[in-house]
Amino acid sequence: MTNTNINVLVVDDSSVARELLVHVLESDPRIRVVGAVSSGEAAVEFVQANPPDVVLMDIYMPGMDGFEATRHIMETRAVPIVICSTTSAQEVATTFHTMEAGAVACVEKPAGALSPDHEAQVANLLQTVKLMSEVKVVRRWPRSRYASLVASATREDPQKATGIQLVGIGASTGGPPVLQTILGSLPKDFSAPILVVQHIARGFLPGLAEWLGQTTGRQIHLAGHGVVPLPGQVYLAPDDFHMGVTHSGRIFLTREDPENSLRPAVAYLFRALAGAFGPNAIGVLLSGMGKDGAAELKLMKDRGAPTIAQDRETSVVHGMPGEAILLGGATYVRAADKIAETLVTLVRRPTLSQEAAP
Repeated sequence: MTNTNINVLVVDDSSVARELLVHVLESDPRIRVVGAVSSGEAAVEFVQANPPDVVLMDIYMPGMDGFEATRHIMETRAVPIVICSTTSAQEVATTFHTMEAGAVACVEKPAGALSPDHEAQVANLLQTVKLMSEVKVVRRWPRSRYASLVASATREDPQKATGIQLVGIGASTGGPPVLQTILGSLPKDFSAPILVVQHIARGFLPGLAEWLGQTTGRQIHLAGHGVVPLPGQVYLAPDDFHMGVTHSGRIFLTREDPENSLRPAVAYLFRALAGAFGPNAIGVLLSGMGKDGAAELKLMKDRGAPTIAQDRETSVVHGMPGEAILLGGATYVRAADKIAETLVTLVRRPTLSQEAAP
């Protein structure tokens, strides 16, 4: 990890919010605020003249809002943009449209110092800004080793995909737009329920569910304890609960200890799928920082499940899927827009007993 400063541009129309964000960011010795502007237009101009390492962007501003500013920056001089907003329903909904336009992460705007959530919100903001400043570093993979692993992972093994009953998907930074792409590309008659662990700031999950439902046409739920998941419907692990599944196919939620400092953790879901369904589940690991779910994707593969890792080129951060590939945990490596096609092929493939039928 480099010790050089991380240059951050703060964009917020509220002078109070700007001052708070500058104070919070500069409390970390690695971060340097190189600008604080009050409009989307000013943000675009600043980035064109002196691109920072990260832009911390508000959503609602007079004139050019955060969505339009993000879209313009990503189309002209792309830099990592982190959306910093409240968890009001209106702002959360727009946050995901902004991520669709190219923002790489979202964080909750810190409350005042007297709030009980202040320290946790500040810690999450600082960690996210620092991680996003390293996105380009994470995506530089050794080409020769990576290419050979990808080549071996894309050879299809027909015996791995019979009688698929559940699909488990894990995602973190950069995940929401990929989830949108996958879910929106699946046919209406897709028969397997889909369980999703998406790492995201507390309070944003209901907005994610609503946005995915509106833009993909699928039924999206916040998972409930004891629910039997229905074919083709999507269940998101709720804030602060691990999600698993029993041998009978019921979802269960638990507040067992965090894994990889996360709850919900992708690792927990994949391990439950491996134990309960073996070769009759599919594991999918999407864009995200760190290693959550990588070893457990390999566990699913070792138990006979077909597994998919998102490729480097379409990942905002290739940490999680890249680690799974390095461990030999990916049966297939796919671009974001090819994952749905692979899922359909795997789920529709007949079982061995069906193949033997006259």
